[in-house]
Amino acid sequence: MNKYNASWMAPFLLATALSAQAAEPTELIFLNWGDYMDPELLEEFEQRTGIRVKQTYFESDASRDELLLETDGKGFDVTTIDGTSIRILAKRGWLEPIDVTAIPNLKHIDPRWRTIHEEAEIYSVPYFWGTLGIAYRQDLVPFTVSSWMDLFRPLEALHGRVSMIHDPRDLIGAALKALGYSLNSTDPKELAEAEALLHAQAPAVTTYQYVSFNKNSALVNGQVAMSMMYNGDAMTVQQYNDNIAFVLPKEGSNIWVDYLSILSASTEKAAAKQFINFLNEPEIAARLAQYLYYATPNRAAEGLLPAAFKDDPVIYPNENALERSETYHRLPARTQRTRAAIFSRLVY
Repeated sequence: MNKYNASWMAPFLLATALSAQAAEPTELIFLNWGDYMDPELLEEFEQRTGIRVKQTYFESDASRDELLLETDGKGFDVTTIDGTSIRILAKRGWLEPIDVTAIPNLKHIDPRWRTIHEEAEIYSVPYFWGTLGIAYRQDLVPFTVSSWMDLFRPLEALHGRVSMIHDPRDLIGAALKALGYSLNSTDPKELAEAEALLHAQAPAVTTYQYVSFNKNSALVNGQVAMSMMYNGDAMTVQQYNDNIAFVLPKEGSNIWVDYLSILSASTEKAAAKQFINFLNEPEIAARLAQYLYYATPNRAAEGLLPAAFKDDPVIYPNENALERSETYHRLPARTQRTRAAIFSRLVY
């Protein structure tokens, strides 16, 4: 090839290489709960940026952590994470510190939710917050549910129609609250009482798997009459049967916060930051809150929500309703082992 031909081919080869790169759109792998994202927003994000978001689902916080353990935190770009797990996953080196300058919409987040859990402000961005309570069929339960004891000591007629959650913190925490204790209790006697309550309830429980919240839900068809459930999921399933009600028990419950974190092994960190920033645009965050029926930590988004949404006590419980509720705290290793043993004896 002569010099003239080589100089002519160089820009052609460069253009071809750039074209090939452009033909391979960026893809983010989002590790998430099922049904915890509006697919239309993912399409809008892709149309706007060219970045495709592919979701991989987990069924519990424990199963998410097991999946990350199997891969040593690799293979994912963004994950939803509960507040109490942030410190643990960060200690393993799996979470990337948040670059505040790359996510300017952080300015809309209520500082309360950024700092309520250990190291959350360093490694994550609040996604949603809510409560854990009881969803029940008003036409199948012959009284108004108001207490955790309505679930833990159900009427004999409801035996085999009670659903619980496959999560040791939630199961044991709710049992502790039912007995008037803190869900963060480390007292061996209180934990023993909670275990006894759970074992006494066990014959009435049909499943320890989280009940689905689509049209095929056991709550919709009546196979389940009462279930532990997160508040927004209960509102979602109400769309398919208006006999379903949700109550935050009078003894109080867990106030949870879910976060978005970027995995340190991600090769698409810039796109991940762009995605989190997109989700915190006030108009986008408000749309997502209404899609999921959960309270947004985005203060600017709250200003765009309909009054009926903000005034709904299931989505936004008032301070009086929340006064007996708590967030989970880090527990001593000995207490964690005790709780794991309680859960194992109950479920396995």
